[in-house]
Amino acid sequence: MEAGTTFFNLKMSLLILCFFFTNLWMGLGDMNGIGEQPLSKIAIHKTILALHSSASITASPFLLGNKGEDTEWVTVELEGPEPTNEDWVGVFSPANFNSSTCPPNPGDIGRVDIPYICTAPIKYKYANHSDPNYNKTGKAVLKFQLINQRADFSFALFSGGLSNPKLVAVSNFIAFANPKAPVYPRLAQGKSWNEMTVTWTSGYDISEAVPFVEWGPKGGKQIQSAAGTLTFNRNSLCGQPARTVGWRDPGFIHTSFLKELWPNMRYTYRLGHFLLDGSYVWSKRYSFKASPYPGQNSLQRVIIFGDMGKAERDGSNEYANYQPGSLNTTDQLIKDLDNFDIVFHIGDLPYANGYISQWDQFTAQLQEISSTVPYMIASGNHERDWPNTGSFFDTPDSGGECGVPAETMYYFPAENRAKFWYATDYGMFRFCIADSEHDWREGSEQYKFIEHCLATVDRKQQPWLIFAAHRPLGYSSNDWYADEGSFEEPMGRESLQRLWQKYKVDIGFYGHVHNYERVCPIYQNQCVNKEKSHYSGTVNGTIHVVVGGGGSHLSDFAKAPPVWSIFRDKDYGFGKLTAFNHSFLLFEYKKSSDGKVYDSFTISRDYRDVLACVHDGCEKTTLAS
Repeated sequence: MEAGTTFFNLKMSLLILCFFFTNLWMGLGDMNGIGEQPLSKIAIHKTILALHSSASITASPFLLGNKGEDTEWVTVELEGPEPTNEDWVGVFSPANFNSSTCPPNPGDIGRVDIPYICTAPIKYKYANHSDPNYNKTGKAVLKFQLINQRADFSFALFSGGLSNPKLVAVSNFIAFANPKAPVYPRLAQGKSWNEMTVTWTSGYDISEAVPFVEWGPKGGKQIQSAAGTLTFNRNSLCGQPARTVGWRDPGFIHTSFLKELWPNMRYTYRLGHFLLDGSYVWSKRYSFKASPYPGQNSLQRVIIFGDMGKAERDGSNEYANYQPGSLNTTDQLIKDLDNFDIVFHIGDLPYANGYISQWDQFTAQLQEISSTVPYMIASGNHERDWPNTGSFFDTPDSGGECGVPAETMYYFPAENRAKFWYATDYGMFRFCIADSEHDWREGSEQYKFIEHCLATVDRKQQPWLIFAAHRPLGYSSNDWYADEGSFEEPMGRESLQRLWQKYKVDIGFYGHVHNYERVCPIYQNQCVNKEKSHYSGTVNGTIHVVVGGGGSHLSDFAKAPPVWSIFRDKDYGFGKLTAFNHSFLLFEYKKSSDGKVYDSFTISRDYRDVLACVHDGCEKTTLAS
């Protein structure tokens, strides 16, 4: 008895040590610049005033969005008196960024070195970005792409590099014609199959205007549905930089629930605000296709990936090639927009890491997709994790956000938005979306949800059962998982594989690891099917797929692939599921660079194959007649 207890305690101690060192390894990766937010390189609080009479910087045009545009290109002309490679231009919004706008800080009383600037720019470029002769001439012309972010803008020329900035010149202020306009619509499925939610951002508080959506069948009668309004403030967040230099007012987040939709019908909609003076402010008109009835037998296509991040089309904020694939993935999805019906982005969205302005940039980058098809999200470590805030991983990966921006900026049909797990149905699919940043182990609240989600689907009508989470709770041969020996997120599949097997989950999808990997149908580390690309008949094990190459820096594999790893690719890409009917499912891995298929497999089977008894997946029977 004592020997058994000692062995158990030793085993648990080793498991905890593995868990600790894995998180330390990933933390060191962030420290080495792998996961570093580019804006964090700017020591803005160290800025000193060094205005120079010979320096100048001007921005044009002065007024943006005259025709209702929510993005505009701006020309910035500058002249530096003592040009060097270290000179850079920061974009500030709001335009007034001096010390008078800093929040009160009791610790500053009596200090002589109070920061002149206490908020980071929303983007930056080096002065010689477009002209290598800047060092000789001291003159340059830069192009910036700005989006409507509810405030005016100014441009500042700095010398001294990012680590010791000296403010040399400040430009004129520029602004959008209506900075408060409704922008960046984000569709998501509601809590029932025939409900679509529309979320957007504006500068209008409910004391200024009433938000709503005008919508209806394409070419038919339009009705209006009210919207709720949320926001958050600096004190809602958990740490720096989100509460300090990364803070920026997020505006107001509105969500309207469009109910009792007819399956498969095309609807049009536009965002509206009814102002106190009786006038209206409108967005442009968008459209979406309502979801199919659960179990409906029709062509249904799903995109799934993780870890996209955001990038700037004007080339700003480039540091250590931080998120080079983000725009490729975005553009490839926009190009293929007519060929899929719903998107699942399974964690690590903009990698804002506490720089709140980047959430606007992210929603703007994706609006052509998210305004047309449901954009469903999951929680990742860069959205949620912060020490002593209830996240399962006690790391600072969210930059102090602790889930607040993600849970506010996007709608998802969870019972509690702070607990980021939910079920959603799309035709012949049931998706069980887990939250790997909260405890998933047996006995936890989330474990009970996962089992309920898997157990309550009617596989006769919805044969395709999909599990998804941010971290690889199944299998991955990424190098850091290989080094610690588990080939998974520590404690990942120990509890969950029994559920996947019992309820015959078809595929588990994961991100976090920034590459693509497909695993054989597997149970307890053993491949249960010798086929490589076509699986048929009884569901003997779950296929696990890592689709974390959405856009952020790529991750390395272990040198020797395990026997269960069928296909690996260190590149940017995304997955696509196509259900042709109740008996045939196609999965494809496409690269973001060209949209071509580089790996695929199919599943074909009948309902009786789902019902069939498999190891650890049998219904109880009796010998009674």
